[in-house]
Amino acid sequence: MCPLLTEPPLPPFTSPFHLISKKNIEMSPTFSSSISLTSLFSPHHLFFSFLAFLISFLIFFLTHNKTKSKKLNLPPGPHGWPIVGNIFQFARSGKPFFEYVNDNIQKYGPIFSLKFGTRTMIIISDEKLIHEALIEKGAIFASRPRETPTRNVFSENKFTVNAATYGPVWRSLRKNMVQNMLSSTRLKEFRAVRLRAMDKLINRLSSEAEANNGVVWVLKDARFAVFCILVSMCFGLEMDEKTVEKIDQMMKLVLATVDPRIDDYVPILRPFFTKQKKRALEVRKQQIEFVVPFIEQRRRAISKPGSDHNATSFSYLDTLFDLKVEGRKSAPSNAELVTLCSEFLNGGTDTTATAVEWGIAQLITNPDIQTKLFEEIKEIVGDRRVEDKDVERMPYLHAVVKELLRKHPPTYISLTHAVTEPTTLAGYDIPTDANVEIFLPAIGKDPKMWSNPEKFDPDRFISGGEDADMTGVREVRMMPFGIGRRICPGLSMATLHVHLMIARMVQEFEWSAYPQGKKLDFSGKYEFTVVMKEPLRATIKARRSSAAAQ
Repeated sequence: MCPLLTEPPLPPFTSPFHLISKKNIEMSPTFSSSISLTSLFSPHHLFFSFLAFLISFLIFFLTHNKTKSKKLNLPPGPHGWPIVGNIFQFARSGKPFFEYVNDNIQKYGPIFSLKFGTRTMIIISDEKLIHEALIEKGAIFASRPRETPTRNVFSENKFTVNAATYGPVWRSLRKNMVQNMLSSTRLKEFRAVRLRAMDKLINRLSSEAEANNGVVWVLKDARFAVFCILVSMCFGLEMDEKTVEKIDQMMKLVLATVDPRIDDYVPILRPFFTKQKKRALEVRKQQIEFVVPFIEQRRRAISKPGSDHNATSFSYLDTLFDLKVEGRKSAPSNAELVTLCSEFLNGGTDTTATAVEWGIAQLITNPDIQTKLFEEIKEIVGDRRVEDKDVERMPYLHAVVKELLRKHPPTYISLTHAVTEPTTLAGYDIPTDANVEIFLPAIGKDPKMWSNPEKFDPDRFISGGEDADMTGVREVRMMPFGIGRRICPGLSMATLHVHLMIARMVQEFEWSAYPQGKKLDFSGKYEFTVVMKEPLRATIKARRSSAAAQ
């Protein structure tokens, strides 16, 4: 569950299952950037797709006999139409993409291919094949595929940690983020920021419960707390809640704007989407004009220490101002700084908040686990607030979070990979222009790897003798952060935030279903991450007085 997933401005999501619905982003009570297939397969887009098919079909038959090339031995998959591939088959299925993928796994096996217009997707679901690709052949599978034109605008031609192709730019950006921002030493410097955010979270939950007879929206409040932490870490400026919310709205607008369109998969249709291209350039201009003043405020603050009382001691921006990028003579431009800041903010917000929502839902459904966790917290910290240092001494909390990530990885399909050179896997050709997709649900639910995999059981990691190396170096049993050379650089930050938030929320409140006795629905749906199909509302009851909470 990479907090830096992805990613935007842009995660290197270039497949149609990562589709962001602008309407859902604006309307959803829980926020989360909603992913919708409606935008791609609306009558408007299908009309243009059919038009592209007719034009392209003619071009295909006029030219295919004049060109000769070696036929690739791609993994098996459903036969598609010329030019448009499997787009119509997927649309007619009426299913979410992960269900469509799962159906094809049953038919074609653990590695198969799909064709969406000009995009070839090779989907892998077997843990041994995943290990071979991302660990044993890690350097070859360590790149990213080409971006859509709109995403290229917002990513400044793939100038982000997650979207960059495997090479000098990626090495420079990732090294800086890992060593200068997300090391254990650096993370400790933001302890006070996390404590303030946790207090805000508890206060917001308390106020919401008081106004609604004890009922709260879990995802909304968890998401805001995480975003507050990341804004402070990124810009090194203390901001009021109104300003934080404005930054959040801008990030949502960007996510809505990069919504993939049918012309991203059938390029011959691009002349029909000039208005959308113009709109994307306008939003990019707005984004730069909105974010640059924060960048300049931080630049002034570090050039004249003590001049800005809202400035903190350190920020991500501090590492970027004079960053030396291999192969380049100049430091990042303001536009590139905007892109890197947006990646940092968007990547770490929804993944963490979504994990917290799934975790609270499991604790409501399993009150014995909630009680056991509360008892551990009380034993370790007594009546004071849980802090970073306490989390390290809570083995049951760690087991709860690990089980949470096994059962509910933040995405059905990990960040898209691409190969640096033509290679093979399982005897099939993997070309350099293919999107290599890793399908995750099958791994955490595999009965050959896990005892009673459908059960939420943290004790499997304590007394059950089961374990999982989340880096995937030894074997792949779960991979919420990805594995290999492109493993999430924010792994330590993400786990710290999830552990701390769940610990504080359980320390302060007893959680139960709303309405009382309701059986929670653990079905998921794909938005920017995999969220609960029915957003979680819960009833909370304070466990201790406000005086004891200090």
